[in-house]
Order: sequence, then C-alpha cells, then structure tokens
Amino acid sequence: MTDLVRLAVDDDGIARLVLNSPHTSNGMDVPFLQALHTTILAIHSDPRIRAVVLSGEGKNFCAGGNVKVFASKGEQLPDYLREATAWLQISIAALTSLNVPVIAAVHGFAAGGGGFGLVCASDFVIAAESAKFMSGAVRVGMAPDAGVSVTLTQLVGFRKAMEILLTNQVLSAAEAHQIGLLTSVVPDDKLETAALDCARQFVNSAPEAIGATKRLLWGGVGATLADRLPEEARTVAQLSGTADSREGLAAVIERREPRFGSR
Repeated sequence: MTDLVRLAVDDDGIARLVLNSPHTSNGMDVPFLQALHTTILAIHSDPRIRAVVLSGEGKNFCAGGNVKVFASKGEQLPDYLREATAWLQISIAALTSLNVPVIAAVHGFAAGGGGFGLVCASDFVIAAESAKFMSGAVRVGMAPDAGVSVTLTQLVGFRKAMEILLTNQVLSAAEAHQIGLLTSVVPDDKLETAALDCARQFVNSAPEAIGATKRLLWGGVGATLADRLPEEARTVAQLSGTADSREGLAAVIERREPRFGSR
C-alpha cells in the first residue's frame, strides 16, 4: 500500500500486514499512522481476506512512538500528538472492528502505544521466545494510549495492568504469556510459520460467524474503549507539553536515565 506499511494477500486469503520502517524500529509518527489506517481500511474492503498476520520489519515489531520526531516538535508537541493519537485511535478501532481475525507475530520489542497497543488490540498474539513487551509511557512522562488503559486490564486484570503501566515493567515473552497477554510463545525461528498456521485455520471457516463472534467479544470491551479513547488522547497531549515529557524523550534519545522533576 505504501512504503511505511506493506500489504500483500496470498491465494488463500491470508493478508500480510507489515510495519515497514525498520530504521526507526517501526516508530510511529503521523505519516506512519496515516499509512497504517489506510492499509487497515483496504483490508476492510477486500472480500478475499480471511485472516490478517501483523508483523514488523527489522529488529523490532514496533518500539512505539517515533521519539526523535516527537522531540523535534518542541512546544508544538501537544498539537502534534493530538493529531498522532487521533490517527492511532482510529487505526486501533479499525483493527478491532475487522471482520477477520488479526494475528500479531511479535519479535524484538513491542513497546508504547504503537507496539504494546497493537498487541493488546490483536485477536491472537504469537511471540518469539526472545520478544519483550513494555508500555513505556511513564518512562517519557506520558500516559498509555491506543486503548491500552482498557484492553490491558481486560487481558491481564486490574492489579497486573496497574503494575505493568506504573512501574514500566519489561516483560519477557514467557512472563507475558503467563499473565494472559499472549496466545502462545514459539522459538524465534518458528514465529512466521506459527503465525501463518494460526491464520490458515480460518481460511475455510464460516466468515460471517467469525466476524459476528469477533464483534460480540470486542463489543463487550468497546463501550468502555470508545469512552476512554478521547480521554487518553487529551491526557497524552497534555503531558507532552510538560518538562518531564521533554526530559523523557531526550533521555531515550541520549540513552541515559531521565531526570524528572516538574510539578
């Protein structure tokens, strides 16, 4: 579809949705999120598709937001993030409302609203043994987005979600699987095969029944998710204008511990 996000559909109706900005660890900015949304809409309109395998090109599935782009915006960052989170939100909503299953194949890091959020919004998540998972929002003085404040709680429970989000835990694939964040964990060299095997079981399934069941399940979360998305966007944009946020972004870029202190 675009250089930033690739889409290919094989003869069995399995769509390969690939995040394709490896030099930024598939870090998300406005053009990337626009490309992601456009590609998901193309899946919506393609009747051939029976399942989607979502993966990332390069060393990481998705490292979250593109911190270098964010840091470059200076005082304009709140306005930029309002636009970015709007695109992220409609992309997450479009992903969860697809009539076909979405299987995330995760390697490297899945972090931030981009990576961690996509994991929480996928129907199945298959991870390589070496994969790592983290929210990362508080690390840069921000708050979770992509619906994570709702979806993560649904997946792992309130107490565990609070622990993960507030302490900025880095979870191994085994730990993430144990708490219910993942469907399965496989050896690194078996990740693509396992994801495709998962997708193939839906090739000959009843598509209307699959779509209806998926809608019912996400609909149980959706009423709350829809309510929380605007509040997440407001909170992220507000926090992005603080000194702590600017310090957090600088610390990530400079590979050092942040020195927070704003009030």
